[in-house]
Amino acid sequence: MPIEPSAAPNWISILPPLLAIVLAIWTRQVYLSLAAGIFAGCTILAGWRPHVGLANTVNEVVNVFADAGNTRVILFTLVIGALIATIEASGGVNGFVRSLERRGLVATPRRAGVMVFLIGVLVFVESNITILVGGAVGRPLFDRLKLSRERLAYLLDSTSAPICMLIPLNAWGALVLGLLAGNGIANPVEVMLASLPLNFYAIFAICLAGLTAVFQLSFGPMRRADARARAGETHWPNAQLMVDPAGLTAAHTTAIPPRAINMLLPIAAMVVAMPTCLYFTGDGDMRKGSGSTSVLWSVLIAWATAVGLLLVQRAFSLEQLTRIALKGASGLVPLAAILVLALALAVVAKQLGTGAYIANATRGAFPTWIFLPLLFLVSAVVAFSTGTSWGTFALMLPIAVPAAVTLGLPPAPFIAAALAGGVFGDHASPISDTTIIASMAAATDHVDHVRTQLPYALLAAAGAVAAFAVTGALL
Repeated sequence: MPIEPSAAPNWISILPPLLAIVLAIWTRQVYLSLAAGIFAGCTILAGWRPHVGLANTVNEVVNVFADAGNTRVILFTLVIGALIATIEASGGVNGFVRSLERRGLVATPRRAGVMVFLIGVLVFVESNITILVGGAVGRPLFDRLKLSRERLAYLLDSTSAPICMLIPLNAWGALVLGLLAGNGIANPVEVMLASLPLNFYAIFAICLAGLTAVFQLSFGPMRRADARARAGETHWPNAQLMVDPAGLTAAHTTAIPPRAINMLLPIAAMVVAMPTCLYFTGDGDMRKGSGSTSVLWSVLIAWATAVGLLLVQRAFSLEQLTRIALKGASGLVPLAAILVLALALAVVAKQLGTGAYIANATRGAFPTWIFLPLLFLVSAVVAFSTGTSWGTFALMLPIAVPAAVTLGLPPAPFIAAALAGGVFGDHASPISDTTIIASMAAATDHVDHVRTQLPYALLAAAGAVAAFAVTGALL
């Protein structure tokens, strides 16, 4: 039975996304929460008939693939998984790290910190790879130079998700592009690029991490951890160390020596291919290019480059490379599932008029400058409670984008506020996968990592709130 859009949005229109948010915070099950939100919305649109709502829920999920742009972005997420796995297997990341070591960047505590920071910034293909590579290199260096493992965990955590958000040639970019297109943004690439300079938390978090690495900034619990490390104690007496991540670092072939080119050339191919594809799909105007087509072809070109390099070097057979690619693609199936459910929820919320109702209900009730900080803080609470930034993006963008359009304001600042809040909440949350993996990669006590990192995260967040307030006042 087809779903008809809501003619007159009212307070009921906020129930489906609100249900999804509450369930996500309560159960920490993002997939089930998104599905529940879709079901609730379809049931409301079907005149409160749950059996019809259930049938329409399945139809809405299936209809996501009816849009070619949605399908291309979902395929992109799977191909980027294949690319990540191929680069891991090639030894390209290890080769890149060794090339940094040969240049003498690790002779002093400052240089060791800067090297870990640079790894976090330059290895932007996937956040967990960034953390594991940086941890594998930095852990013995930090121990030898008497730097605290908590400091290492902070540098790893503060450069992984934020840099993936600011250089979105990865699964993060795929998710955001898909969500923007699904929420009615006609030119998702242009709008996403416009939002990047406004993602104040990611920018401030990376800058603060860089300053900490260069100037050895230390305050709060981190100061005490650094003093303990200088005294020769790797961790506190009662610390419960996470499992040593030596077995979690990316395994690579031993048939060839690690070579930096195996990582750098595929990434360079992807970076060059993206604007080129936008130029051709936009008939000479990159701003009018197809974002979904461009990102898919860019990552396909990067993957083909990585495969070609390994075939030329005779590191793997074609059959082995196919298996590696399929295994990598399977690792990003959870992201594809979130994307499908989020796109379906966005359609339902649009039909209900959720964003329009929220914007109209709050119009005049608050000054304009408060919307962006409020959106940032709500997204932060959701991400902190659920431990997932991707799930938060899926929950908050269907509210942020329509609200901006209804208020007659540019969507980029609203998108940036929702994304920044998701990154901050995920960064600060003790149940976030990146926070946990950072503790593992640094081989430190997880609670100690959260405690020492939180003051830095809160400082960057305070700056982001102020920046969003100023931006809102200028709209």
